[in-house]
Amino acid sequence: MHVLVVGGAGYIGSHMVKLLCRRDCEVTVLDDLSAGYRDAVTGGRFVLGDLGEARVLAEVFAAQRFDGVMHFASHIQVGESVREPAKYYRNNVFKTQALLDAMVAHQVRHFIFSSTAAIFGEPVRTPIDEAHPKNPINPYGRGKWMVEQMLEDYDLAYGLKAVKLRYFNAAGADPEGQLGERHEPETHLIPLVLQAASGRRANVTVFGADYDTPDGTCIRDYIHVADLCEAHWLALRRLWEGGESAAYNLGNGNGFSVREVIETARAVSGREFSVVYGERRPGDPARLVADSRRARDELGWRPRHAALETIIGHAWRWETR
Repeated sequence: MHVLVVGGAGYIGSHMVKLLCRRDCEVTVLDDLSAGYRDAVTGGRFVLGDLGEARVLAEVFAAQRFDGVMHFASHIQVGESVREPAKYYRNNVFKTQALLDAMVAHQVRHFIFSSTAAIFGEPVRTPIDEAHPKNPINPYGRGKWMVEQMLEDYDLAYGLKAVKLRYFNAAGADPEGQLGERHEPETHLIPLVLQAASGRRANVTVFGADYDTPDGTCIRDYIHVADLCEAHWLALRRLWEGGESAAYNLGNGNGFSVREVIETARAVSGREFSVVYGERRPGDPARLVADSRRARDELGWRPRHAALETIIGHAWRWETR
């Protein structure tokens, strides 16, 4: 099978490329390297290009018949999406539609979409299952929800089958130490904490310590990037085997507080570092935890790296490189 991985030079996409190559798939990577790294692409054929350019898409799809497409090329910073919504709708919505139109034109029928828990907005219950109301509160979440609805329409009209995977908090690094998280700027908690531990950052800021949680800090569901990629693989196989379009929440089903992450990072790294306490950020819910039973039941997905110590341990190995 030949898979097109859009955004395959980024954090999750690069891990996915490595897994696909391990599973004996042919891989083509399309990435403009605006947020990815060429040296993170460890296999397959690499195409440098902008997803929004019709010429680039035409050349990629004309050169190869694809059995499936995986899409990771999204902007991901919630705060930036509020400041620059045009950037997010242009990249995350309109460029995704261009990709879908190219798939329809070339009769490629299998699509795996990286969605997000941000489509749910402020949770009305936790853990969050797939039936939870969708009420995104920022342009990032709204754009992802728009694409999810677009995919339902493309399925009905064109027979394009899609699996929408709603990430909670992707974390960790390649267990073999070859790949890891390299966002610029970095906004995710675990790499920020580990950068403070390694001395690359003066401190780490905790935004709010007065939430209605056992230790007062926010609780989040962290899922290892390798487990995330395994869910993508199982979803693609489901489509290859004739499965219908579907949506799945991806998380471990366990929440860890910000303070728990900090203390685990101290234990794993053996380092002390400075922690600064700031005010709450607008729109930060106290708890975000996934109910991922549907993915376990229908895909046979079983996270292998669920322990926080394992997630942080793999990320620390990458940070020390």
